Amino acid sequence: LQRAEGLFRSDRGHTIDYVSSAVRMDHAPPPDLPEVCFIGRSNVGKSSLIRALFSLSPEVEVRVSKTPGHTKKMNFFRVGKYFTLVDMPGYGYRAPKDFVEMVEAYLQERNTLKRTFLLVDGVVGLQKTDHIGIEMLEEFGIPYVMVLTKIDRASRGVLLKNVLEIQDYVKEKAHGCFPQLFLVSSLEFSGVHLLRCFVAHITGNLPTVEAS
Repeated sequence: LQRAEGLFRSDRGHTIDYVSSAVRMDHAPPPDLPEVCFIGRSNVGKSSLIRALFSLSPEVEVRVSKTPGHTKKMNFFRVGKYFTLVDMPGYGYRAPKDFVEMVEAYLQERNTLKRTFLLVDGVVGLQKTDHIGIEMLEEFGIPYVMVLTKIDRASRGVLLKNVLEIQDYVKEKAHGCFPQLFLVSSLEFSGVHLLRCFVAHITGNLPTVEAS
């Protein structure tokens, strides 16, 4: 846990920087590090979650808006010499008109992509628009993880219903989805520590077994 937390905390020899934004792959920074991306429908809390992940380094600017569809480009954040995190535009309401071309090109061409985090609103559960992202990832054979956001806003009953519904969906219909669902609250930081550990692990920065 401390090792993972350290990756998300900048210091003199380890900086976390916003690198650039891109609408096309030829504008994206070079793929020289392991990469993870966060995707989800508009207003699912993507940028808020990324800001929570980087909360140990408050100088990292992650723009968050209450307006759905605020993120229009792919935003790249470089975490030292270890990995890159990408905030993708939201799909559905107010999605960029070139969303499909932009995201499909990224998913198919980015050979350093280790895992995609697909965010689902914990208050309303799986929606029709969520299937846009799921079907895209399944079609391209991209390994992904489902993250249930805003769990602080959902009652226990609603949260349980949505968790069971997603688990059933993953078991019956999904092929590339990690079986473990992550539950997070960007406001209360619930689940954020575990998500940091998972990101550190899948990018090769948190070995599960220490070498002897």
